[in-house]
Amino acid sequence: MAGKLSIIRQLVPLYLVLFCIACNEAKYLGPGQALYAGNTTKVESSVPITKKQKKEVTGELSGLLRPKLNAKILGWRYKLWIYNISGTPKKDKGFKHWLKYKVGEPPVLATPTLIDKNRAIMQNHLENKGYFKDTVVTDTKVKNKHLTAIYTAQIGWRYTIRKVWFYSDSDALSHRIDTTMRRTMLHKGDPFDLDVVKNERTRIDARLKNKGFYFFSPDYLHYDLDTTVGNHQLDMRMSIKEETPDVARNLYHINNVVVYAQYDIRSDTSLKRAYTTPEGYHILDTAHYLKPVVFRKTLVFKPGNVYKRDDHNLSLSRLVSLGVFKFVKARFEPANDNDTNSLLNAYYYLTPSLKRSIQFETSALTRSDNTTGTEASISWKNRNLMRGAELFTASLYGGLEEQSIGNGLKVATRRAGIDLNLYVPRIISPFNLNTSSAFVPKTRIEAAYDIFDRSDEYTLTSARASFGYVFKNRVTSENAITILGINYVRPTNISPVYRLLLDTNITQARAIERQFIIGPQYNFNYNSQAKPNHRVNNYYFNGNVDLSNNLLGILSGANINKGKEREIFNVPFAQYVRLEADFRHYLSFGKYSTLVSRITGGIGYSYGNSSTMPFVKEFFAGGTNDIRAFRSRALGPGSYNVGDVNRTPAIPDQPGDIKLEANLEYRAKLFSIVRWAIFADAGNVWTLRTDSSRPGSVFTPHFANDIAVGVGTGLRFDLTILVLRLDLAVPVRYPYKQPDGSQWTFNKVTDISDLVLNLAIGYPF
Repeated sequence: MAGKLSIIRQLVPLYLVLFCIACNEAKYLGPGQALYAGNTTKVESSVPITKKQKKEVTGELSGLLRPKLNAKILGWRYKLWIYNISGTPKKDKGFKHWLKYKVGEPPVLATPTLIDKNRAIMQNHLENKGYFKDTVVTDTKVKNKHLTAIYTAQIGWRYTIRKVWFYSDSDALSHRIDTTMRRTMLHKGDPFDLDVVKNERTRIDARLKNKGFYFFSPDYLHYDLDTTVGNHQLDMRMSIKEETPDVARNLYHINNVVVYAQYDIRSDTSLKRAYTTPEGYHILDTAHYLKPVVFRKTLVFKPGNVYKRDDHNLSLSRLVSLGVFKFVKARFEPANDNDTNSLLNAYYYLTPSLKRSIQFETSALTRSDNTTGTEASISWKNRNLMRGAELFTASLYGGLEEQSIGNGLKVATRRAGIDLNLYVPRIISPFNLNTSSAFVPKTRIEAAYDIFDRSDEYTLTSARASFGYVFKNRVTSENAITILGINYVRPTNISPVYRLLLDTNITQARAIERQFIIGPQYNFNYNSQAKPNHRVNNYYFNGNVDLSNNLLGILSGANINKGKEREIFNVPFAQYVRLEADFRHYLSFGKYSTLVSRITGGIGYSYGNSSTMPFVKEFFAGGTNDIRAFRSRALGPGSYNVGDVNRTPAIPDQPGDIKLEANLEYRAKLFSIVRWAIFADAGNVWTLRTDSSRPGSVFTPHFANDIAVGVGTGLRFDLTILVLRLDLAVPVRYPYKQPDGSQWTFNKVTDISDLVLNLAIGYPF
């Protein structure tokens, strides 16, 4: 009780200050003015109504109120206070002007006109929802020039639909509308809702557009309501307006399809120099920018086809997906033809993107593990390599990192390489993959070579190549299949001193072992935010299956445990199965406030020709996009603590066969481009088999005891083209016990070295 009284005594002065500030707002108002301080919405029903229904109606009406009131924190209108104390700036720029008009907020004033407008909007909304015998009354309360408006909705029965019917003629349009009524959104017994009626008109229009009625519009549909049928029901009759023009009633077919492959405002749009494909497409491409086969495979409309809106959108989507056009535009015009059926000419205006481009990038980094470095890359891109809309990229890169490991020792790492990629806008395969016609599938061919040199210790060279496909079945999902991937890693120039270290440290020995990985991969990605939306809940999922030499290992009888190790080019090949998944949920509280949660993990199992997973395919924990309170790739595995082992900390990487991780982050806007976040990360990695050199690393049923937890906060600077991220995190639970015998470290952070600072680009997830 004494503690509660102490808290109250501390809060009283704060509330008194805020109360004085609120009262002081009135002195900035002119004569007859009142601050619009609050709204109250009530619903009174003359008939039985459930609490849920009453709450829904109240919420809908409250959401209609305008304008938005001045922002408050604990009753304090802080933006209005800033606006008032800023005075009158003498200039239209400068700090004072910025403070008053950018940070501050002018008072929202209450007027009779404004309140009556809100009342009329609320009453109209109720009628649109089927409350035909309703009224909204208003009242106001004024105190110290602060006005609160009270809106009371007095409602009765909500009318429901008894019957819906369509008054039709004998023409083709009426017949088509009749066939769409089987999927109507208006059903017997449903409450009347004007929004549903509008959606029904839009649905019918979309169906008609897909049946050839190009010039039809939802506005040509009319609904008559009969509310006199009794029992709080109504009949609805839909009909076509008499003033509907003939062009809206006609069924259209495609006449000519004309493509301007290199269009700009100065282009000659005559067809004197056009060529015609076997399908009847007229292509004007005097510079031979693309092969004719590209248009034949991409366009959906053909002369003689009935116009369909789906085909219209599909053709545009496929042209954009080629990636070689900066602008894509389609236009349809009636053809001057005396044919029985109405005809449309389709015109496609395509403006090519820049065919070749070169990009140079450089970056610098610094991490809290005493690592500094720089990297530079140059990329050349050709968007139409062989006139078939092929995308070819060539990247050459190099970088240098230097890490101080104590006692005046430093480790320098140099990395360089080349990466070549070719994307062909079709599936090159003897088999037919069932891909969506809405998107252009792509065949991907990659070849790359890397050199990784670490001080005077060793050099790793890596050569890799792959062949596969990338295709989409919808906007929100993507499939990537690697039919064959090859990765060959070879260590060279191992120093004698470092070789001695490998004899006693199996982890470092595995990091530079020779590796030959051959096998397929499949990756599936789903992202609901790929299609812009305003949903409260959005989801992301990425799943990956990675296989290496499974069939070859079985056929060759490979079994390393029985001394039957098989090789390719004198290098033992890796045999494993690797699975990985990443699930995220985005809960939106507004435009800039989001709660993001993530669960991710994976497992790798080596067998047959391999006793361990290849080092490059292992899982790691800790880092800027991982468990941010721990050093990059240095956490775990399990309860193993590298600090307990007397070893040279040249390679902190601690691999594991299993990974489990969970993250929670709340993001909000501070001001302008500055965002703020608070987060918590938890997880670890483990080995599947006992590792005698790393005690406590193996996964057991008591794996929860090995979970590491970190919390922190950070700033994000949203520059539109990129996001700069600064996170400060601290461990609150270690996977191993501390000197005091506890794993939790709440209120025990006394050394600044416990804090981990992460500087990165982009959001962590």
